[in-house]
Amino acid sequence: MVGGMAKGAGMLAPALATMLCVITTDADLTGEELDATLRKATGQTFDRLDADGCMSTNDTVLLLSSGASEVKPDLAEFEQRVTEVCADLARQLLVDAEGASKAIAIEVVGAASEDDAVKVGRSVARSNLLKCAIHGEDPNWGRVLAAVGTTDAVFEPDRLNVAINGIWICRGGAAGDDRSKVDLRPRDVTITIDLSAGPHTATVHTTDLTADYVHENSAYSS
Repeated sequence: MVGGMAKGAGMLAPALATMLCVITTDADLTGEELDATLRKATGQTFDRLDADGCMSTNDTVLLLSSGASEVKPDLAEFEQRVTEVCADLARQLLVDAEGASKAIAIEVVGAASEDDAVKVGRSVARSNLLKCAIHGEDPNWGRVLAAVGTTDAVFEPDRLNVAINGIWICRGGAAGDDRSKVDLRPRDVTITIDLSAGPHTATVHTTDLTADYVHENSAYSS
């Protein structure tokens, strides 16, 4: 059995965030096995959660095992379970982020490496211009391309494709399908970026930038 709880509000970014998370299990595993499992799980979940790019010093994720079941699970299956719990908690943190009205998944496909995919996803996630556009329900693919262009990822500008909520509004680095077809009313928004440079993929999760976020972080002194 695997369970967990987490605390987070704003300043959600990898490495140093205001995130506190405890995951528990009764599986009978060694400290080394638990450590390896948690590192793989967080690498695919919490490490790709980037609400505003800002960091604090509370970033903690713990995996605690009592061993009470006296059952040693299959490690691959256990890793999948832990990853599922981490993904669920990360999602809850994202939708509860300060002032957020949109949960944005940035899917990068066709990357030359996984590092490139994460790098591009994180750059797009940290674009305040794009986050404001999504909040205003404006499918502004130009702001996506601008963020991609700030990275050193491998790509050719005239081979970039961008879809927002399934509509490929940018093809070959230029205008694609009619952007008026993009429905940005739902809370969940998916931005797909095809770098056309290789077989690797990664998804980074972020939120929009709202007046409520500004208010929550300006209406007090700390």
